[in-house]
Amino acid sequence: MILQALNEYYQRKRDVDPSSMPPPGMEFVEISFAVVLRKDGTFFDLADLREGEGRSKRGKIVIAFQGCDRTGQNAWATAFLLWDHPRYVFGMRTPKDCKDDDTPSKRLASFKARILKSFPDPAIDEGVDAVFRFIAQDDFSMVEQHRLWAELLETTGNVSFRLTDDPESFICEYPVVIAAAEKELDDDSGYEKRQCLITGDISPIAVLHSATPLPSRDSKSTAKLVSFQKNSGYDSYGKEQGGNAPIGKRAVFAYTTALNHLLAKGSKQRIQVGDASTVFWAATPGHPMEELFPGFFGEPSKDNPDLGVGAVATLLNAPKTGAGSFEDDDTRFYVLGLAPNAARIAVRFWHVKTVGELAVNIRKHFDALSIAHAPHEPDTLSLFRLLVSTATLGKAENIPPNLGGDVMRSVIENLPYPQTLLSGAIRRIRAEQAKKDERTGKPIPNVSYPRAAIIKACINRYSGKEELKVSLDENNTNTAYRLGRLFAVLERIQERASPNLNATIRDRYYGAASSTPVTVFSTLLKLKNHHLAKLDNKGEAVNYEKLLGQIMDGIADFPAHLDLQNQGRFAIGYYHQRQAFFTKSESTNKGE
Repeated sequence: MILQALNEYYQRKRDVDPSSMPPPGMEFVEISFAVVLRKDGTFFDLADLREGEGRSKRGKIVIAFQGCDRTGQNAWATAFLLWDHPRYVFGMRTPKDCKDDDTPSKRLASFKARILKSFPDPAIDEGVDAVFRFIAQDDFSMVEQHRLWAELLETTGNVSFRLTDDPESFICEYPVVIAAAEKELDDDSGYEKRQCLITGDISPIAVLHSATPLPSRDSKSTAKLVSFQKNSGYDSYGKEQGGNAPIGKRAVFAYTTALNHLLAKGSKQRIQVGDASTVFWAATPGHPMEELFPGFFGEPSKDNPDLGVGAVATLLNAPKTGAGSFEDDDTRFYVLGLAPNAARIAVRFWHVKTVGELAVNIRKHFDALSIAHAPHEPDTLSLFRLLVSTATLGKAENIPPNLGGDVMRSVIENLPYPQTLLSGAIRRIRAEQAKKDERTGKPIPNVSYPRAAIIKACINRYSGKEELKVSLDENNTNTAYRLGRLFAVLERIQERASPNLNATIRDRYYGAASSTPVTVFSTLLKLKNHHLAKLDNKGEAVNYEKLLGQIMDGIADFPAHLDLQNQGRFAIGYYHQRQAFFTKSESTNKGE
């Protein structure tokens, strides 16, 4: 299903806009330098195609004959047609080459042979003929004397060719090259012909599939979505390599090209969900949901910090504005999460929904997360922001590997959130109960807005009802919730009695109060009397006593132990009460 959907995506994109995807057998490559030749193959100029500054310099993207894997001791034998790295085009020596090693000359010979493989008679095209004549000379002294030669030696980019008569076009994207690429893609000599698992057609079956390098240091550049390990893999049932999953060469090209397009750097259809590079697309190319989807789950960029808020607002307001409700849209929408796994790619998740089903479930997700927060905090939280709030030190690399995919599944399928999400939020709350700002030394809230949103959403999904409200619920009689409120009031009294404290009862007692209340609340209530006595405003002291009485009225006794969900209710009670204090304080300061 995944490969079929990717294959269809390639075909649809080509039908709508042929320039959006490379033709069969071709690919988009980045070219850093162009060797400009005369028709007789003599050197004319060397052009630097890179733009930008310093290490951010990027070459020009052009269409070229598709490359392939280049690994192992005989990597020198694999050259690309009419474009490649300078060490192949010019037979340049690299630091890995020994002085008496003839690998550089082998690379150059391989580059020549690659041209002859596709064009036994290079004279069939003046551009191809010019390149072959230039390479056949084995004399690049003219290029080496060029002022850009030193920069070319240091580049990690690729080199291709142009003619003086056609300075805007690359020879590697001439029509004759595109025709040769399609011809080789359909060539069945040496290939077994079987029924393709994707298209159902009888066609030559690909032996090896193209690589799909993920944007991760843990993934090899030759990682594949479909591959088999020797002996235990592709020798099974007497089949070899691609025979275990017979997919036609054209279908392999289409699905890998589509996937690489979606994963490409700068792609607007890729977001990071935990360790999974997540791509998404609609059955109708250019569907508005493709543009909105990153706002629901991805982290907004610095250039567009309101992306998430805008996307959610568009989703929720579409029926009101007459723009058409997404919830009535039956267009199919695909979400694929991939993670690095050595030489293979691991599929973390795969979801197929209609846009309508997806819109409904995303709206329910944001409704579940909705909770009171400070005015400067965003109204919506991205999936990335939720995940990092449960990670050690708030670092993305510390997010558990499968958590992002599990949460994504809960959102898309409208299922209860994974228990690991709730436990992760509570664990970080307890671990950071005494955390201080390194610059000011002031306490940092351990029950933060994202963690409170997670806990509220998880518990409400588990119970199947709105047990926890958006803001303070004075009618909630749950003991754990009231204990959280009680703890917040006791902390507030201490803060009011000693405004310059760098630490509060939270630093020392939060963990015990939220898990084993009976062990600490008697002590905290005794300390409360001492703190109330220090308040100058006796009316304020009376108000706190009344509030404590109202909360305690619903607590029969202090439990010996609170389970995970009740620890979550404790955290929400604490968070709600703290937010209520802040809201009241802001209203007082404004004179309302």
